[in-house]
Amino acid sequence: MDKALKTTPDGSIRLVAPNVQTQHRFPDLADLADRLRFVPGNGEIWLEDRRMLLLHNASLGALRRELIETLGIEKARGIITRIGYHSGSRDAEMVRRIRADCNDFDAFGVGPQLHALEGFVSIETLVSEVNVETGHFYGEYLWHNSAEAERHIATMGIGNSPVCWMQQGYANGYLSSFLGRQMLIREVECKGMGHAACKIIGKAIDQWDDPEADTRYLQAQDFVQAPSAKPFSFSRSDDSASDTSGQINLVGISAGFNAVCHMIKRVAPTRATVLFLGESGVGKEQFARTLHNISERSTQPFVAINCAAIPEQLIESELFGVEKGGFSGASQSRPGRFERADGGTLFLDEIGTLSLVAQGKLLRALQEGEIERIGDTRVRKVDVRVIAATNEDLRQLVEAGKFRDDLFYRLNVFPVRIPPLRERREDILLLVEHFLNRYTAMHKRTVSGFTEAALEALMSYAWPGNIRELENLIERGVILAPDDGGIDVGHLFNSGENLRGEPARPAADDASRDAGQPPGDEQLPDFLRDALAAGSISLDGLEEMAVNQALQLAAGNVSGAAKILGTTRSRVAYRLSGKKVPHPAEE
Repeated sequence: MDKALKTTPDGSIRLVAPNVQTQHRFPDLADLADRLRFVPGNGEIWLEDRRMLLLHNASLGALRRELIETLGIEKARGIITRIGYHSGSRDAEMVRRIRADCNDFDAFGVGPQLHALEGFVSIETLVSEVNVETGHFYGEYLWHNSAEAERHIATMGIGNSPVCWMQQGYANGYLSSFLGRQMLIREVECKGMGHAACKIIGKAIDQWDDPEADTRYLQAQDFVQAPSAKPFSFSRSDDSASDTSGQINLVGISAGFNAVCHMIKRVAPTRATVLFLGESGVGKEQFARTLHNISERSTQPFVAINCAAIPEQLIESELFGVEKGGFSGASQSRPGRFERADGGTLFLDEIGTLSLVAQGKLLRALQEGEIERIGDTRVRKVDVRVIAATNEDLRQLVEAGKFRDDLFYRLNVFPVRIPPLRERREDILLLVEHFLNRYTAMHKRTVSGFTEAALEALMSYAWPGNIRELENLIERGVILAPDDGGIDVGHLFNSGENLRGEPARPAADDASRDAGQPPGDEQLPDFLRDALAAGSISLDGLEEMAVNQALQLAAGNVSGAAKILGTTRSRVAYRLSGKKVPHPAEE
C-alpha cells in the first residue's frame, strides 16, 4: 500500500504512510537537476543562480573534528548548524520559481529533493501536513544514508546525542523560509546514536515545550535573541525603561549580522571608542546598546544623543552642560550628556552632522577626558566611553573639509560596518516574525500570518529604509489586516514602495550612468520594440546584443563590460564563448 495524500479540514495537505516499507515519491527530480550546471572551463558549478562547490565529505569531517577539538562541541555545533540554516534559507528562495503552479506538498518537496541532490541525505516521508496560507506544518521523516552522520561516526564514533547538525540547520532554515514562520525540526533519532536511520519531527516553534534546547544553536552570541515561542507582553510602564535595560533586542542569523555580533563581543570588555557605520535604519543604536549591556559599564548609564536633532547653537550645552546665567535664558544649572553618562557610555548618533566648531570641542573632551559647562570655569573630569555612529562616509567628509581629520582618527579606533538589510536576506523572516509578535500584542490584534504573495514581496523588496522600514510595514500590516485573517501585499506596500526591483538610483549614480551604466526604466528604442513585436529577435539575440554593446563601451575589456551589465566577468566570458548564459549572476 502506498502513502496517501489527504486534505485535512483546515486545508492542509497531509501525507500518511502506513506501517509498511513503501517509498513516497516527490515530483520528478528533473526540474531540479536541469538547474544544476557544470562549467569546468570557468571553474564553476551552478544550482539555479547560486554558485556551488564539490567538496570531499572526508574533508568536511576533518573540519568538523577540528572545530570540536578547538572550540568545544557546543560552539562547533552552533557554527555547523548556522551553516546549514543559511543553505536551507537560500534553497527556499528557489521554490516558487521552480514549482510555481504546484500544490503546497509538491512545492515543499523542493527542499528535501535539493538536499538529496546536494548529496547530504535520502529522505523518506512518514507524515507531512503543509499549508502555506495558514503557516501550518507537521512532519515526520526518516533520513537515510546521512553523509554527516557517516563522517561523524568515522571520526568520533557512536555517541549519545544527535549529530546531523548541518542537516537539522538546513531543514529549519528551509522550512521557516518556505512558510514564512519560525519552525523547529528536531532530530529525535540518529544513526550517530546507533539507530538504523535518523528520524526528525518538525512543527511550529510554539508547539514545542522546550524549543530553546535547539534554537540556542542559531545564536552567534549569547546576547542575540533566539527564535522563541514566548509571546510579547506589554505593561503600562514606560517603554523607554526597557530600552535601556539589559534585555536582548538583537535578532538575526545572517553571516553579516553574526560578524557584527562577533566584533562587538570582541571590543566590549575594552575602553576603546567604537564607530558604527551603516545606512539609516540598520540598527546602529540597538548594536550600541547591546555593546554597552555586555560591557563592564552595563550597570552605569547609557546616554544617547542624535547630533542631527540638536540645533548648532545648542549642541555645546547639550553635550557639556550649562551653568546658571551661562547664557540668556539659562535660569538654572544643568549637566550635559557627558556628565550624565559619567562612568557609562555616551552614544553619539549621526556624528557627521556636527559643525566644525562643535567637532573641535568634542575632540578636546575625547582627548582629555574633561569638560567645562558653558558659563563655568571649573573643569570636570568624566569617565565616558564614546560610541559614535554615522550613515555618511566620514573619509569623504574629511576630504571635502566638512569633518576634522583629527576627530575622525580619534573616533575611528574600532570601526564596525553594519550591512544593510538587502545583504542580510536570511534575517528578514526572523525580523518579520519578531515584529509580528510584538505588534499583535501591542495592538491586541489577531492575524493568522502572511499570505504567500506577501512573503514573496517581503523577501524580494530592496528595503531602502532597512530594519526601520520593515518594522513600520509590519506594524501597518497588523493594523490593516482583517481579524483572524492573513496580512497581504496591499496591507504592507501601499504608500508608493517600489516592488518591481531596486529603488531608483540616487543622484550620486548619475556620473556612472553617463560613463556607460545602462539606465533602468527608460523605454526601449523603436527598432528594438518593433523587432520584438515582429518576433524577429530572440532572448539569445538580446543577450548577445547587450554583451556586444557593453564590450564596445568598455573598449573590449571583459571585466568592464561585466560591470556595465551588472553581472560577473565569468558570465560575460561564458556568453562570448558562444553558449547561452545558464543563470543570472548571484548578487
